[in-house]
Amino acid sequence: MACIQEPTQLGETNNSNKSNDCENSFSYQSHLTQHEKTSTGRKPHQCPECQKLFNHKSSLTVHERTHTGHKAYQCSECCKSFSSKSNLTSHERTHTGQKPYQCPECQKSFSFSGSLIQHQGTHTGQKPYQCSECQKSFNHKSRLTAHERTHTGQKPYRCSKCFKSFSHKSTLTVHERTHTGQKPYQCSECCKSFSHKSTLTAHERTHTGQKPYQCSECQKGFYHKSGLNQHQRIHTGLKPYQCSECQKSFSRKIILTHHERTHTGQKPYQCTECLKSFSHKSSLTAHERTHTGQKPYQCSECCKSVNQKYNLTVHERNHTGQKRYQCSECQKGYYHKFGLTQHERTHTGLKPYQCSECQKSFTVGSSLRVHQQIHTGEKTFKCSECAKCFSHLSNLQTHQRIHTGEKPFKCSECVKSFNRLSNLRRHQQIHTGEKTFKCSECAKCFSHLSNLQTHQRIHTGEKPFKCSECVRSFSRLSNLQIHQQIHTGEKTFKCSERAKCFSHLANLQTHQRIHTGEKPFKCSECVKTFSGLSSLQTHQRIHTGEKPFKCSECVKSFSRLSDLQSHQRTHTGEKPFKCIECVNSFSRLYHLQRHQRTHTEEKPYQCSECGKSCSRLENLQRHQRIHTGEKPYQCSECPKCFSHLSNLQTHQRIHTGEKPFKCSECAKCFSQLIRLQTHTQTHTREKTFKGSKCAK
Repeated sequence: MACIQEPTQLGETNNSNKSNDCENSFSYQSHLTQHEKTSTGRKPHQCPECQKLFNHKSSLTVHERTHTGHKAYQCSECCKSFSSKSNLTSHERTHTGQKPYQCPECQKSFSFSGSLIQHQGTHTGQKPYQCSECQKSFNHKSRLTAHERTHTGQKPYRCSKCFKSFSHKSTLTVHERTHTGQKPYQCSECCKSFSHKSTLTAHERTHTGQKPYQCSECQKGFYHKSGLNQHQRIHTGLKPYQCSECQKSFSRKIILTHHERTHTGQKPYQCTECLKSFSHKSSLTAHERTHTGQKPYQCSECCKSVNQKYNLTVHERNHTGQKRYQCSECQKGYYHKFGLTQHERTHTGLKPYQCSECQKSFTVGSSLRVHQQIHTGEKTFKCSECAKCFSHLSNLQTHQRIHTGEKPFKCSECVKSFNRLSNLRRHQQIHTGEKTFKCSECAKCFSHLSNLQTHQRIHTGEKPFKCSECVRSFSRLSNLQIHQQIHTGEKTFKCSERAKCFSHLANLQTHQRIHTGEKPFKCSECVKTFSGLSSLQTHQRIHTGEKPFKCSECVKSFSRLSDLQSHQRTHTGEKPFKCIECVNSFSRLYHLQRHQRTHTEEKPYQCSECGKSCSRLENLQRHQRIHTGEKPYQCSECPKCFSHLSNLQTHQRIHTGEKPFKCSECAKCFSQLIRLQTHTQTHTREKTFKGSKCAK
């Protein structure tokens, strides 16, 4: 530290006031005494309140005013008081605009010398103050002191109103304005006031359009540094704020604060009209508009007004078509974050809202509230036309459209109208082909949640719909209704061609295509057409390889339910299909029908080329390859092709070396059954030869 030498009144150095340590001389004894204290580090003046030490009496006097609150120096402009003359002098420069300290590098001026010294560190890059805990460096002592409190947890600045503590004096000053309502910083453009200077600076950029903070990942700009820091956590995935109750992490401190109120139940913001309490200030502000009727946010496209800025932002996306929130599982887009959060629960199965009465869980809080009215029996919304009551306002509004005939939800593709938004969305998936609901077992996708839930019963085996007549169960209500017609004998749907009757309309429509030859269901893979949708769906599994029907005994999978049921009979031994001619039984109806042709000698499948008839369809298909020369079965090892699958399987044993046919006499193995049979004859001829020799 440089020592200041002061001359005597005669312009000569007074050697009697000379320092013994550094040879510097002073004109006054008091200056020498103060200098020696700084050299030796001696601090003889102690505060009786907090025992802090000072090397000058004047410094102790100024410090004691922090305990007494005495502020002897008052600003003549704004009447603000200060405990030291130097602080008043610095403050007065805010009124005069005086900045006497100038940087020699960039000519920037400052009101305080400390600000200049701190600024000069940006040119030199010097950070002489280092944290002993984490080795982080700072260019100012005060910043190091403030930083060290993050390690010690010390918060020495306490609010006298709510007793909340802060680690920085400036943070306390800003906080106190929430009690006083003081907003000293005003925007010159729109006259909006702010409690913090940095907030005003960031606000002014909304007028200039300046966004000086840019993300290096996506080049998005921000008005202030904190906005950039928060945004960057989207790319890094960093969530530094963790809840001590449930260990859930958040990217922003304010979101953690709001979340913690879900554990404490704290709702500090209360409406003065109805005394309803809220956990967020913004929620209270939005709620108060329900009393005033104020809707300050208006859409520039359709002039619709809403009471929250967020609702306006979401509404405007209806015009732009922007769906910024996308599901990572199925890529479905949503206008707002809440819609995405609800949708994601269809993939995870999460139902966080549970009824305290029956423990039933729901994915959405509003669904729980509607459900709870089942227990209370409350139905507060009454239809003025038919006096029917409803537990929810939206249900009443939907019901009233039955009376008015209103269908406000129109499809933009085919102009079809609906009285419910959910019906429109379901209908629109016909045009888009969108299938957002995915089965976690077999990855099959569905356009409706109800279809997925029905499909999942294939995997779980659940059959909640029971017949009251024969106790048979079904996975679908429609299947139960069709089954019940077996007991009633009702067949209300009649074919106009052959007078055949059916118990279900869909069965009649499928049957009528036999007469018309219509095959409206076309396979997109091979252009093959089918008369029934179920036949197409079964066929498509040939291309996809999907086998959703699994055997619970051997885990073998099948593409058709009927194949699974037939297979399961191999485990149970059941053969329900009996031949009336020879008492043979079969596990499949198809096998019985094929067997019966051995009695009738019927050969219904005829070749169009040579007129040859076959009793089996597969035999006809195999025969027709003689005419076409088709060889659809190709060896994966070599380019050789075959007209029959069995021939390919026999050929592949040349590559694999497999010999599954074993001689029971000598244990010799063969790759083909015919060769085993030929070989077996060598044993029978040998036995015949030996037997005749013995007879002689």
